[in-house]
Amino acid sequence: MRNFTIDGDAFRLDGEEFRVLSGALHYFRVLPEQWSHRLRMLRAMGLNTVETYVPWDLHEPRKGEFQRLEELAAFLDAAAAEGLLAIVRPGPYICAEWDNGGLPSWLTAELGLRVRTRDAEYLSHVERFFDEVVPLIAERQVTKGGNVIMVQVENEYGSYGSDALYLRHLTDDLIAHGIEVPLATSDGADDFFLTGGAVPGVLATVNFGSGPEAAFAKLREHRPDGPLMCMEFWCGWFDHWGHGHVTRDAADAADTLERILAAGASVNLYMAHGGTNFGTSAGANRVGELADGEYRATTTSYDYDAPIDERGAPTEKFWLFREVLSRYNSDIPDLPPLPETLPATRVPLTGSVGLRDALDQLAGPSVTAALPPSFEDLGLTHGLVLYQVEVPGPRRPYRLRVRGVHDRAHLYVDGEQAAVLERGGEEPVLEVAGPARLEVLVESMGRTNYGPALGERKGLMAPIMHDRQYLHGVTARPVPLRELPALPYGEGLSAAVPALFRGELEVERPADGFLALPGWGKGYVWVNGFLLGRYWDRGPQRTLYVPWPLLRAGANEIVVLELDRVGEPALEIRPAAELG
Repeated sequence: MRNFTIDGDAFRLDGEEFRVLSGALHYFRVLPEQWSHRLRMLRAMGLNTVETYVPWDLHEPRKGEFQRLEELAAFLDAAAAEGLLAIVRPGPYICAEWDNGGLPSWLTAELGLRVRTRDAEYLSHVERFFDEVVPLIAERQVTKGGNVIMVQVENEYGSYGSDALYLRHLTDDLIAHGIEVPLATSDGADDFFLTGGAVPGVLATVNFGSGPEAAFAKLREHRPDGPLMCMEFWCGWFDHWGHGHVTRDAADAADTLERILAAGASVNLYMAHGGTNFGTSAGANRVGELADGEYRATTTSYDYDAPIDERGAPTEKFWLFREVLSRYNSDIPDLPPLPETLPATRVPLTGSVGLRDALDQLAGPSVTAALPPSFEDLGLTHGLVLYQVEVPGPRRPYRLRVRGVHDRAHLYVDGEQAAVLERGGEEPVLEVAGPARLEVLVESMGRTNYGPALGERKGLMAPIMHDRQYLHGVTARPVPLRELPALPYGEGLSAAVPALFRGELEVERPADGFLALPGWGKGYVWVNGFLLGRYWDRGPQRTLYVPWPLLRAGANEIVVLELDRVGEPALEIRPAAELG
């Protein structure tokens, strides 16, 4: 058995001074068949450790129903097989630009601002989650013959709260569940963050993208002793729909990495490899000092301008980092072969079906209530909800008010589209006479993952009004976006949006590709029943990454759910990503 300890200002592995050279790679953003390649790329860059979060909502999507726990265990085992140590950050909150910061939507809907506090009911849920997850980590510690050297307590808690009893409880709970390797916290490098997020007796680390000297000096003001470590060196950044693609100069990032290591510190590159926000897992952010301003949803791609790009290829940043890391790690292997890419090709779309015509196959049962139920009230994490309500009559035209849309909606009056509504957008001036049938098809985007807006609900957050009068008696039908059932496609693309469109991609053998939808508006794409994620002509992302494990030799079904506008009658496979 091995040992990893803190000795004064140094880490020690089996008694020898050890520098943690880590990189973030999230098992839930990379398909399991690709883990080995990505882990080998970390080693080839010069890293000796991999770091991952554990998203609670992935593993307990419904209260008391756990799933996919074997993926965490298998990932840690795969890292060990590739010669990498591991840092695990089980939350319970992770941020990570992940939907709701990893907290299940059922949990935040139930408890609101009581999450991330000492609240007894919240802690009972955390205990149940830890009961399932932490033993998998504990049995893979280096002290048990595994590769886990460090476990984090919560995540950047100083950016959120000041409940020291909550952090102490989590610390004690991790220890009670068998964690014996060093625990750590991670926070911004300022008094505000470090006093709120640090735990006495637990290693404190700092997160930053630049200015390592000032960051470590601030850490030393709060912790005169102990190893210096940057738990998140932000070497790139993430993108939001409707905003520019963010990149960072590779030479500047490499210079900052060099300065971190020259200070004698350990480091975790965030991200070493970003991966993809498959399905509806992407989070969102709010701008402003209090993170409660304009809402911005995160893109499907989590490339992060990382040194290893979304499909696992080395970038200029990779080579510069490898050069820096080689001065601190002499055990750097060659790069593994990069998987092939598909040749450029067009994918004709040959069938379509209107969303309304497919509701019986796609939607759950209708619910009728006085006021619009939220997605959470309907037990829906993400997807669509079709709300219906009647305007009484006869009456002359009055102003129709549809407010509180989370996050985007198509409004229909007597079956005809009247407006597209967006969260934070201007409310259209629309007059409707009664009687009339109103339908509002609401689409959710990511839940805010950082700051005080954590735990927001989706759907219609306010009743629809006809002039000053609330319209009561709302019927809501949830449409979860998941593996698709058999649908009644007709020939051609005649179905009016919102609609689903089907085509087949023929491949000689599986390889990576990038799917483009020229002329199409906004929606979702499935490949062989797997939901790749969202697309939006608003950009900056113009292609969706199609990992090779999703494909098979021969015909591969591609389905598009388009909400706004039909584009060209064929999709395109391109050999490279177009991220903006």
